[in-house]
Amino acid sequence: MNRYPVWKYILIAVAILLGALFTAPNYFGNTPAVQVTSGKSTVKMSSEMAAQVAAVLKKENIAAEGISFDGTGTYASVRARFADPDTQFKAKSVLEKDLNTDPADPTYLVALNLQPNTPKWMQSLHALPMYLGLDLRGGVHFLLQVDVKAALSKRVQGIQAAARSALRDKNVRHAGIDRVGDTIEIKFRDADTRTKAKDVLSGQMADLAFVDSGAGDELKLQVSLKPAALKQTIDDGVKQNIATLSKRVNELGVAEPIIQQQGADRIVVQLPGVQDVARAKAVIGRTATLEVRMVDDTVTPGTELSASIPFNSELFTVGKGVPVVLTKDVALTGDYIASATASFDQNQQPAVSIDLNGDGGRKMREATRERVGKRMAMVLFEKGKPEVLSVATIQSELGSRFQITGMGNAENAAELALLLRAGALYAPMDFVEERTIGPQLGAENISKGLHSTMYGFAAIAVFMMFYYMMFGFFSVLALACNLLLLIGLLSLMQATLTLPGIAAIALALGMAIDANVLINERIREELRGGASPQQAISVGFERAWATILDSNVTTLIVGVALWVFGSGAIRGFAVVHCLGILTSMFSAVFISRGVVNLWYGRKKKLQSIAIGTVWVPGLSK
Repeated sequence: MNRYPVWKYILIAVAILLGALFTAPNYFGNTPAVQVTSGKSTVKMSSEMAAQVAAVLKKENIAAEGISFDGTGTYASVRARFADPDTQFKAKSVLEKDLNTDPADPTYLVALNLQPNTPKWMQSLHALPMYLGLDLRGGVHFLLQVDVKAALSKRVQGIQAAARSALRDKNVRHAGIDRVGDTIEIKFRDADTRTKAKDVLSGQMADLAFVDSGAGDELKLQVSLKPAALKQTIDDGVKQNIATLSKRVNELGVAEPIIQQQGADRIVVQLPGVQDVARAKAVIGRTATLEVRMVDDTVTPGTELSASIPFNSELFTVGKGVPVVLTKDVALTGDYIASATASFDQNQQPAVSIDLNGDGGRKMREATRERVGKRMAMVLFEKGKPEVLSVATIQSELGSRFQITGMGNAENAAELALLLRAGALYAPMDFVEERTIGPQLGAENISKGLHSTMYGFAAIAVFMMFYYMMFGFFSVLALACNLLLLIGLLSLMQATLTLPGIAAIALALGMAIDANVLINERIREELRGGASPQQAISVGFERAWATILDSNVTTLIVGVALWVFGSGAIRGFAVVHCLGILTSMFSAVFISRGVVNLWYGRKKKLQSIAIGTVWVPGLSK
């Protein structure tokens, strides 16, 4: 009646062993380290940099406990471990000085970091410690202000180019298109042409408002964004910046950054584990803007370029294919790029295949239709400094899908594809607020959270064993397994643990023991009704299961709602809360009954069980 088959015990043992395996990395702690990454998008890290870092440290007599090269491509890094923070700070200073010839424009970024001490065999099984949030690990917090005027200016500039193209395609003649503030003024000689132009533009761009002005043969059509479209432009700009920041920070290797919108035009960036504000600003500052521009063919190559640059063009001297003169008109920006992958052209030479979204394909066709055989360039603006990524000849009219050839080798193609995939900022941003949370405060928060959980667990254990005796011990054992499984799951998922997450763990303990209380009381009820001990155990677990399931499902619904509609710390609480409900149901019912069956199930003539005092009505005297 109360026996588990062997496979169930094997399942319980495997679950507990896996829980212990994935929980263990959280107890190994961290080691002070420095991380060396590329300071420029066009500078690639390689395994040779690890040897260079080792040579610098050896020259300065700084002992490193280990140097490793992690990752691939432009955003790979070299990490060096040290015995104590003093050596860590000294190594950072030395590496910054020796690796960068120009401190004002560093080629390599050297950051303070903390590396987990998890054994390599555990890391190979993906057994890694949980990420700690800003309130536990320390780190930096930034509040960024998106330049709304720049976003609006960019949109108006796009409207001006689109209006000029639309009128040209429909053969509508005008006397000039000028930008006046946030509006576009189109001049006409007669009213009929102005009316025709208004019909063309309103048919293609529904988010524009039109106002007629002027008189005689100097008629004007003022074009501006509708209020709803203006608000949408600002919202899209903030969302585009958030997406771009997420890609950039993630590809730089910052663990579990938090990047989210605050208000209408502000963005919160939290980088847990980053110990200095300068490093954090460098990470944020690496966001780049990508532009596609046409080469100005009116400037003859080989001439004195600085003296022959037209008014609407500018000279670029950094990057590939330079010096080159490009027009100031931007044909396309990086936010229209849907994907970019390294590939090969028809001659099996390295190339980059680019897919644009619908609007991007239209803009590219318009920009290249009459420029076949001429050249275009892709320019990366990073930290306010332009760098030419490539200069290619337009072989045919380009659309939503095209290739950039002449990459030289596969590495160059992969590097350019990575930069194009990373996207572009829609508008520049300013630092409004910056805050550093030291690791000492985080350690204090961890200590308080750990102690509160331990004291709560101890209090529950004492009460359960005193009130339910042996069954109380079984409940405490199941509760310990629940805690082990919960932390193991969080570690496996590489979740970010914050103070609200610790609160959710404490709440999960309370809810888990509640299920055991229901089971124990149901067994007591069966004993009061005259059932034998074996029958009371069997019926008690079966009847308690329905109540446990109902109560946990309703609580799980609330947890899911918090996860769906919440954000930040609330969402983190919801994740731990929902996982805690699932592990508590498994441990309180499955593991708890397994232990009870193992202890009592083989006793055929069981006369009594240690479950505390069973109060029978009418026998109280």
